[in-house]
Amino acid sequence: MTSDLFAHVNSKTSSKEHERDVAKRRHDELCAQLRHHDALYYQKDSPDISDAEYDRLRGELLDLEVTYPEFVTQDSPSQQVGAKVAAGFKTVRHAMPMLSLANAFSEDDVVDFMARIRKFLNMPEDLAIVVEPKIDGLSCTLRYEHGVLVSAATRGDGQEGEDITANVKTICDVPHRLVNAPDVLEVRGEIYMRKDEFMALNASQEEKGDKVFANPRNAAAGSVRQLDSAITATRPLRFFGYALGEVSAPLATTQDGIRTALKDFGFSQAEPMAVCYTVADIMAYYHRVEIERPDLPYDIDGVVYKVDRLDLQERLGFVARAPRWAIAHKFPAEKAVTILKDIVIQVGRTGALTPVAELDPITVGGVVVARATLHNEDEIARKDIRVGDHVVIQRAGDVIPQVVAVVLEKRHAGAIPFVMPQTCPVCGSHAVREEGEAIRRCTGGLICPAQAVERLKHFVSRNAFDIEGLGSKIIEEFYRDGLIASPSDIFTLEARDKTSLTPLRVRDGWGELSAKNLFVAIEKRRTIALDRFIYALGIRQVGESTAKRLAAHFETITAMQAFFATPIATSEHPTLSLDELTSIEDIGVGVAGDILAFFVEPHNQDVVAALLQKVTVTDYARPQRTDSPVGGKTVVFTGTLVKMTRAEAKAKAESLGAKVAGSVSGKTDYVIAGDDAGSKLAKARDLGVTVLTEDEWLQMISGRLDL
Repeated sequence: MTSDLFAHVNSKTSSKEHERDVAKRRHDELCAQLRHHDALYYQKDSPDISDAEYDRLRGELLDLEVTYPEFVTQDSPSQQVGAKVAAGFKTVRHAMPMLSLANAFSEDDVVDFMARIRKFLNMPEDLAIVVEPKIDGLSCTLRYEHGVLVSAATRGDGQEGEDITANVKTICDVPHRLVNAPDVLEVRGEIYMRKDEFMALNASQEEKGDKVFANPRNAAAGSVRQLDSAITATRPLRFFGYALGEVSAPLATTQDGIRTALKDFGFSQAEPMAVCYTVADIMAYYHRVEIERPDLPYDIDGVVYKVDRLDLQERLGFVARAPRWAIAHKFPAEKAVTILKDIVIQVGRTGALTPVAELDPITVGGVVVARATLHNEDEIARKDIRVGDHVVIQRAGDVIPQVVAVVLEKRHAGAIPFVMPQTCPVCGSHAVREEGEAIRRCTGGLICPAQAVERLKHFVSRNAFDIEGLGSKIIEEFYRDGLIASPSDIFTLEARDKTSLTPLRVRDGWGELSAKNLFVAIEKRRTIALDRFIYALGIRQVGESTAKRLAAHFETITAMQAFFATPIATSEHPTLSLDELTSIEDIGVGVAGDILAFFVEPHNQDVVAALLQKVTVTDYARPQRTDSPVGGKTVVFTGTLVKMTRAEAKAKAESLGAKVAGSVSGKTDYVIAGDDAGSKLAKARDLGVTVLTEDEWLQMISGRLDL
């Protein structure tokens, strides 16, 4: 039956969809790498790659998501902000989310950014864009009430940050009181350290035998996140205020006006700044700042472009981790030459074999690089990369350090071409490369320890079950020692531990308290939301956003199980099942096929059944807006809209608590029909679904039309 299923899916999947599947798997690999580096950067202030290297990781991710917009999900690191609050700090809930910025790495990216804005707004004319340096520091928000500084917090994960109020009050250019300020004013900006003061601090640290910081950003972040504010007071920290969070009264109508108002309050501003109207002007500013960069007293890693008018910013709104109305344009890559000592193969959660270069360690831009991605066997062959070669390493953009070229004149005569292994280096199973794919994949499936371990790591990860204390190393240890082999084993660990001859508390590195804390953390996760449960299962191509779409569609785990247990789903003709899945917004045939294949596989059914005996899955809680006339309603847009773009219409509907569907069914509440509406309009009329014109829709969401 499974082979018939894939035959059916493949028959409906074009060569472009094959390419999309390959890109999606690469996307998943990049996501895993970025999550690891996010934790190091935001929680420990000790990244093991430079900002440029991290940007290269995020750069490749961005390229994929530009080519395949459906990849832009809440699960993607491009949609995540920061990391959790570290232990030892109180938590501050941001009144408004503190988001990050999307990145640009070329003039083409800037052109695309401007084009997207104009298309979204349906405004072909040039827009005023504020351009300013991108400070390489620690994001911070300051809250003033009645002119008095009452709290300061880090960005954290964008929703909650660390309370660093006492530490921020030691920063010399942070005003403690503001004159004639609104009753509530949140000033957002960057804590940083001047280059000369950073060098003096490092010299002092080295003289005393204390920690020497890798760069000014790490020094600033480490200093402001001290538990003892007396230590922070000895560090030469400074603050640029350039944006607003919550305010009780508007300060200006433009971004430029906000800068002026904040400057009047006494906040320092990063310079040089300008207002541009064309891509040519923007790029001229970019190159000017790039040239002036070494002479600036503080570190910058690019420039930021923001739509100047605040009303347009509001219309453009946000995606998961970033505003649509702003982008950070990063500076070019850094490169170095070193020796490639070996090529090793890593096996990922989906069985993908990825070649990685082991390098003679070299310092590039203040960061030691010892490994670099080689992507796949085609890329190695195209560049003719061989063990022993002198290679050019690049670390910038959105990719991990990568080998970009070989220095052929330094190649040894005995260097031989690399041959990708035909078997999995972990389990010995045959490694196959399907037609149309660049990735070779282990066929060992669940018998392959590498895949099993990676699936368990995914299961306990932040956006899944989020079990504190079960990090990568612990998962590897427990799997190796036979304590955990499948997800349900996690929830029987404490019971088995009580009868074990070698309980957790007596293991190396453990104790009574650490074992107890782990069991408490596991117990806290016995109840989980449906969307997180689906995401935790590790279904191929199902990220956090797709998991939420599925949860919103089925609403309960019982309904979802019932759907996949029906004869339609398990028969040799799964057309109706695929049709229902593809009717869900943003789920295509390829993704639907992977979802269906997962749930009809008997072993996966056993895994889910065993898990449901140990955990409780709560029903999907659809966001409700009591002040919205369309909260909880299902709407479908069809035809050409005139007064707003389709993207803007969908974003507005979802912000009002509506569910936007991709097809019309008996569950549809409203169909909004623009010009030249076709089959969806006809189906809505056949089903008796309420049809609204664009004007009627706008009247409804503004409260002027009651149906």
